[in-house]
Amino acid sequence: MLAKTAPPPKHIRTHFLNRELGILEFQRRVLAQAEDESIPLLERLRFLCIVSSNLDEFFEIRVAGLKEQIKMDLPSADADGMSPRETFAQVSKLAHELVDRQYQLLNDSILPALERERIRFLRRTEFNDTQRAWVRDYFFREMLPVLTPIGLDPAHPFPRVFNKSLNFAVELEGRDAFGRDARTAIVQAPRILPRVMPLPRELVPEGEVHLVFLTSILHSHVDELFAGMKALGCYQFRVTRNSDLFVEEEEITNLRLALQGELTHRHFGDAVRLEVADDCSPEMSEFLLKQFNLGPEDLYRVNGPVNLVRLMPVPDSVERPDLLYRPFHPGFPAELAKRPADMFEVIRRSDVLLHHPFQSFAPVVNFLEQAAVDPNVVAIKQTVYRTGTDSVLMEALIKAARNGKEVTAVVELKARFDEEANINWAARLEEVGAHVVYGVVGHKTHAKALLVVRREDGRLRRYVHLGTGNYYPRTARLYTDFGLLTSDEQVCSDVNSIFTQLTSLGRPGKLHHLWQSPFTLHANVIDAIRNEARLAGEGKPTRIIAKMNALLEPETVEALYAASQAGVKIDLIVRGVCALKPGVPELSENIRVRSIVGRFLEHHRVFYFRNDDRHDVYLSSADWMDRNFFRRIEIAFPLLDRKLRQRVIKEGLNIYLADNLQSWDMGPDGAYARRQPGKREAHSAQQELLELLAASTKAD
Repeated sequence: MLAKTAPPPKHIRTHFLNRELGILEFQRRVLAQAEDESIPLLERLRFLCIVSSNLDEFFEIRVAGLKEQIKMDLPSADADGMSPRETFAQVSKLAHELVDRQYQLLNDSILPALERERIRFLRRTEFNDTQRAWVRDYFFREMLPVLTPIGLDPAHPFPRVFNKSLNFAVELEGRDAFGRDARTAIVQAPRILPRVMPLPRELVPEGEVHLVFLTSILHSHVDELFAGMKALGCYQFRVTRNSDLFVEEEEITNLRLALQGELTHRHFGDAVRLEVADDCSPEMSEFLLKQFNLGPEDLYRVNGPVNLVRLMPVPDSVERPDLLYRPFHPGFPAELAKRPADMFEVIRRSDVLLHHPFQSFAPVVNFLEQAAVDPNVVAIKQTVYRTGTDSVLMEALIKAARNGKEVTAVVELKARFDEEANINWAARLEEVGAHVVYGVVGHKTHAKALLVVRREDGRLRRYVHLGTGNYYPRTARLYTDFGLLTSDEQVCSDVNSIFTQLTSLGRPGKLHHLWQSPFTLHANVIDAIRNEARLAGEGKPTRIIAKMNALLEPETVEALYAASQAGVKIDLIVRGVCALKPGVPELSENIRVRSIVGRFLEHHRVFYFRNDDRHDVYLSSADWMDRNFFRRIEIAFPLLDRKLRQRVIKEGLNIYLADNLQSWDMGPDGAYARRQPGKREAHSAQQELLELLAASTKAD
């Protein structure tokens, strides 16, 4: 009898890099911003916090998923072929190294530099008498009334610890009021209390800022919580939990109600990481690991606050603009410089391209707000992925519905970590009579589209906004994105067809210009790549440039390899994780991959194909990943106007290819090296775009 053999892999494993390790490589690049002494000091601190926030999500979702795969003994589902157990071992090693480097940077570089700028984080041993008195008063006035110390015994089991919350494990000596010989207590820091607070100005020298951690205040007075007993040790700790939500969409009748029920469970999912202060005793560390069913590889012992994210408010609270990036005022396109512009008249004349954050997001807000009150507007349809808890756009939709417009909102309730905000907006929209749907079962609606229908000269005319980023004014000041305002009849017809598809039932219709997942986006991207390879074989000039957040989908990677082997020059600007190996002889020697990490989060997706000198340019909400191609509603839309195509090629691609200050070149092994200008002229893409498009980069 023949021995059974595994079927050959669909893709060659050695052609691909591991996704999880690629995510951690991106965190190294972000951390390099905190290391860079040319960046303003408080911004360096902010980058340090961003790394911690990113790592939190990495553990909550990616590491949690790995642990689930290991528990279920599942084989690798990724093209690189590494097993979940192998991946987890490497992830643990790299994550520990990254965290150690974070705290080394904090203690050896950033805190001393802040102190030289007269911004000090005071240790409790450094309080003078008046400061000590203030801290004592704060403890008794603000903290003690809301603290609930729990001495552990059979009647007081280990409490449920909230995901990412600040907690203290206290080792005790002595007997309590009931004669119990308690040894361990848990104190959970109330979430309502700030984690860092400034001392009053009258308690610090002139021109200085003194900051105190909540942990320092509690450590100073922990004995007050256990009368007649002695605290031998007080150790801060933090547990990170699996935060991925699971709802069986096929078996529910109302997704919003089902998700509302699941949100509370997110805070108490399975533990995946334990962080403790470096002074935590080995016995207490072992005890906590056991409580959370974690192993020694899940323990992160840190020299400082167990949650650096708690430092995030500091840069904006200490009133030192000289230690921050210079402010800027987003610019307006010339056609919108007249304020308030008649948005419909402007868009009728020509398409309008917006490049955020260098240009203002206000035209998008104005477009919707004008539509909400315009008596000639009869209908508004919008997708909602992320918009924030306080959104002028959502308020405008609500106003439109109250004004009698037909309002349709496609609200993505499963936008990770924004579920609660979106649930609340969905409820408010329904209350005023808007049509609210939650997309398509099994597919997140990630496309960014806004459609306005207006009665003009006895007929209905449509206007559209399409974007690469969310309808979220706050992130429009922080993320790079493109937005297009157009009244092109065929583009508007395509958008209307997609909205009809999302709200009704039936098969997808043929679109004129837009590529849409899960139907045509992947196939069209593959066809465009293969077309360049075909043209190269015919001896014609070819080129592919693509900018995105992530590149993982195996068939796309293989198509790029084939195009490279055909002689197509390919430049990929991939901010985050990239599974493709560039520069490998006879495989990808014509492919270069770079990552830009700077002041703003690179977020727009831009796809350029030379296509026999037609110079096709598409903007998209989608990365080249399996989920975007096959499990999401996404769109890619072309720039039909030649001048706008040229603008995107210049502002969204060529400027980034010339960057040699914030650009990182990727090697075949997945490691990155920062580009250096050397003797060449220095170029920073983001700074040049500020100078090109923003109204002013001068301080207010």
